[in-house]
Amino acid sequence: MTAVNEHTSLVTRGYPPAPRTGPVEVLHGIPVADPYRWLEDESDPETAAWSAAQEDLFAAHRSGWALLEPMRRRIAELVDTGSVSVPVARGGLLFNTVREPGRDQAALRVCDAGGHDARTLWDPLVHDPSGLTVLESWDPSQDGSLIAVQYSAAGTEDTRLVVLDVATGRPVDGPIERLRRSPLAWLPDSSGFYYVRRRPPEEIPGEERYHRRVRLHRLGTDPEGDALIFGEGRAMDDFYTPALSPDGRWLTIAVTRGADPATELWLADLGSGTPEAPVLRHVLGSGRARLDLVIPAGTGPHDRAYLITYQDAPNGRLESASPAALTGSGPESRSAVSDAPDPQLTDSIASSHPDSVPDSQPVDPPRADRSPSVLVPEDPEAVLTEVAALDGLLLLTRVRHGVCELTVHDPRTGDQLHRLALPGPGTVGSVRPAPDGREAWFGYTDHITPSRVMHFDARSAALTGWASAPGAPVIEGCVVRRIRYAAHDSTPVTAFVLSPSGRPDRPRPTVVSGYGGFGASIVPGWAAQALAWVEMGGVYVFTCLRGGGEEGQAWHDAGRRANKQATFDDLDAAADGLVAAGWADPARLGLLGSSNGGLTVAAALTQHPEKYAAVVSVAPLLDMVRYEHSGMGPSWREEYGTAADPADLAVLHAYSPYHHVRESVDYPAVLFGVADGDTRVDPLHARKMCAALQHASAAPAPILLRLERGVGHGARGTATTVDLFADVMTFLAEHLDLARDTA
Repeated sequence: MTAVNEHTSLVTRGYPPAPRTGPVEVLHGIPVADPYRWLEDESDPETAAWSAAQEDLFAAHRSGWALLEPMRRRIAELVDTGSVSVPVARGGLLFNTVREPGRDQAALRVCDAGGHDARTLWDPLVHDPSGLTVLESWDPSQDGSLIAVQYSAAGTEDTRLVVLDVATGRPVDGPIERLRRSPLAWLPDSSGFYYVRRRPPEEIPGEERYHRRVRLHRLGTDPEGDALIFGEGRAMDDFYTPALSPDGRWLTIAVTRGADPATELWLADLGSGTPEAPVLRHVLGSGRARLDLVIPAGTGPHDRAYLITYQDAPNGRLESASPAALTGSGPESRSAVSDAPDPQLTDSIASSHPDSVPDSQPVDPPRADRSPSVLVPEDPEAVLTEVAALDGLLLLTRVRHGVCELTVHDPRTGDQLHRLALPGPGTVGSVRPAPDGREAWFGYTDHITPSRVMHFDARSAALTGWASAPGAPVIEGCVVRRIRYAAHDSTPVTAFVLSPSGRPDRPRPTVVSGYGGFGASIVPGWAAQALAWVEMGGVYVFTCLRGGGEEGQAWHDAGRRANKQATFDDLDAAADGLVAAGWADPARLGLLGSSNGGLTVAAALTQHPEKYAAVVSVAPLLDMVRYEHSGMGPSWREEYGTAADPADLAVLHAYSPYHHVRESVDYPAVLFGVADGDTRVDPLHARKMCAALQHASAAPAPILLRLERGVGHGARGTATTVDLFADVMTFLAEHLDLARDTA
């Protein structure tokens, strides 16, 4: 096509002109075309003009959507349930967040131990009435007198930290910047905290979002002088999570590299060192698999701690070992991470790290000081995700084919005492014990239940409701079924089907969503967009694709790096299965995914465009050859591979959606959604893919780009959430002819 004809064709179809001037580069012997390289630079006037024209085009299409207002109204009602978070107990007080119906964001509040006399400590809408500032995280001190608050603006997820006096609500320290939702661990005397901060940008030009360091901040001091604790000389994409045991004695630092789930653990006894100079010892055997360490209050060097390990146990198992054994500082130093489920290790693994120094004091160790003992073996059908140590018992959370279960265990033997009766087949959030271990709280939700908080009494084993979302919407005509379908290679895959009747009574307009990446699990949760769609007569499906974590680490590994195509094949098999079973109308089948899920549905779009009537890809990765050059891309090499490696490049190029847009193909209707504040996935991916599809598609179905301003990839208020959901679902309704079923 000549330049003149290209311009004429685009204008005729209402698309802004987009010159195909980019290079064709030969990378490791593979010719890689990038015709829209110029669209990567958002500051370029030509890119800005093209983007503005795309905004106008989207607005023109949107103005003709008949179901937009009823869709928006119902989604707004469902989002307006409000929310309540799990409380954190400190100093006889309870801290949590609550969003009342009608409010755009949740506010941080404090109340007494009985849940009474609540008052607001920090409200993002008071701080910034525009609604563009969001509360990212909060951490009360051990005595409950102070609370560290982190917030960000305009969607960037770059946080500022301030410390508030709980009694008055006034700031007493900060702000501290160069943070990104930093983990934070208060010293027991509330004089300071460990946290994670990036190096100054002038020291690391081009890598400003990396090079993190663990530091100790003392209140009232200049953060530029905060003591360096950990991270010097390590890889730029290492992530650190400092934590303290409930009594403040044990400092742990968990290290992960980019998206690699393997966890390196470091441990220090602050009882024999200073907070500014902790003697950190490497946990022997760590760094080869995911690990989670729990050290109860009152634990001495030779007492029992608890370790979830995925080493040779892709679904996780629970072990016990003392801090001394974990670091090899006891007289029987061995690897703290078992190489096999056998509770008795046969091989010692000596650490070459200089900080792994044996304790000079001889101690006659109890059983916990020997090699790790397996308390709860791996369950081949359920993934162990968390252990919480309470007074005289352990609470274990597992995910079994996408549904959570919570069991109570003896801390000495690991024996299961009983299983808690949850409100339904749903999702359990993180368990937060009280400091004395006598009680704990956790969140619960499912597809038709808004957030609620449950309370567990460790003494009586009673489970009761503590708080529910303030609003109480009535859900009409939505039945949830968990199904297991066969992938193309016969692997069973879990999916949740939301429909008006709970059975495939007739083929309906169907939206299939998928993620399949980073070991993230798609588990039941309140989903306003899905409920609104089903109430209007459609079917909405959540798939648990390989690459996610629903079936453990092996499931994640089966859909990452060289195995990434399995993720897309699982989604394709879901679409085929839903049609074959009678759930989905093959002429009215759509896809929806965001972030890595945006990549997933875009790969399905380019590999099987004939199967779908509409595809929505929000905040997507689409140019997989150059994903490492923008956003947080360098952190994801362990998930996708790197274009610098010839074998990885071959895999990336083989499925990269941007590089598989073909000319004169009848592509379905496509909507890309991006946000200008997104610092994780740069909108350049969607710009380039949109231009490529607008150039190539031979079908009349529109290819559109939706741009949001002042928001990003993460937390947002309800107003922008409703706007996004309403536009996305109405676009799908328009092109899947949902009105036929609504009527």
